[in-house]
Amino acid sequence: MKFGIHNPSWVYDGDPFEGLKTKAQWAENHGFVWFSVMDHLIQIPGVGAADEPFIEGWTALSALAAVTSRIRLATLATSVGYRNPALLAKIAAGVDQISQGRLTLGIGAGYFETEYREYGYEFPERPATRIRQMEEAVRLIIAMWTEKRATFHGRYFHVEDAILEPKPVQKPHPPVMIAGGGEQLTLRAVARLGDLCNVGGDVAMVKHKFDVLRGHCDAAGRDFSTIEKTHNNSWLLARDAAAVTAKRERLSARGPLRGFVGTVSEAVDLIGQYGDAGVDLLINSDYRNDIETHELLASEVMPNFA
Repeated sequence: MKFGIHNPSWVYDGDPFEGLKTKAQWAENHGFVWFSVMDHLIQIPGVGAADEPFIEGWTALSALAAVTSRIRLATLATSVGYRNPALLAKIAAGVDQISQGRLTLGIGAGYFETEYREYGYEFPERPATRIRQMEEAVRLIIAMWTEKRATFHGRYFHVEDAILEPKPVQKPHPPVMIAGGGEQLTLRAVARLGDLCNVGGDVAMVKHKFDVLRGHCDAAGRDFSTIEKTHNNSWLLARDAAAVTAKRERLSARGPLRGFVGTVSEAVDLIGQYGDAGVDLLINSDYRNDIETHELLASEVMPNFA
């Protein structure tokens, strides 16, 4: 199993980007293979205050691409409604060039209506509409990345004889992560177009979602094993039960804790169960910016899964 870090919070001591850069560089130098940022415009409920400082995700990725050299960079996940997909294809190709082939395009249907309304974006009420927009956008993006001149006429998006140069470094194109666990449409889109999936939930739920995905792959004639299975959750670790209690009390001052909170040995056991369920890449959504958790993952958890 591989490990990554997701950055959903910009609350650091000091400059927001310096904190982000330090975290990404530390992750790269300590065995993590993935570093992602959110594609949101304001902070989401449950992570922080809506008005906390928040750098736009693709701006952050382009900067991280220039100050890292090995770790894979991604959005988790870009909302399809925030950018014309042809423009997104151009932006992503630029990040892949700057990073020398380390971009994963994480994309989703979008859900945070408050954010859409604040920024003046149309928010289709039906999730099915947003999912179909996402699937169509991925098809257009791949066409822009791979064809000399792309022409695409869909229900929602259109390009005509469009030029995208330079192309991405990765061939045939950067991998696409389609995020979400919707069983009828989202996981079907993964089977059709995704190189990675990202699903949440407990071990039983994750295993169930992978079984659903396998069924969609069978229907689409897709080899299930070619899709990288990822799981994103918040992990907060300490060495022993007493340290867990102290950390819980200290960090709860910022609001309720999310995800797993426990000892290293408990985490090793649970992560092993996720691995048995089929997870290839486990991503720590580090909304508390807890360096000790990173250090324990790197020194005491990850060696168990090498």
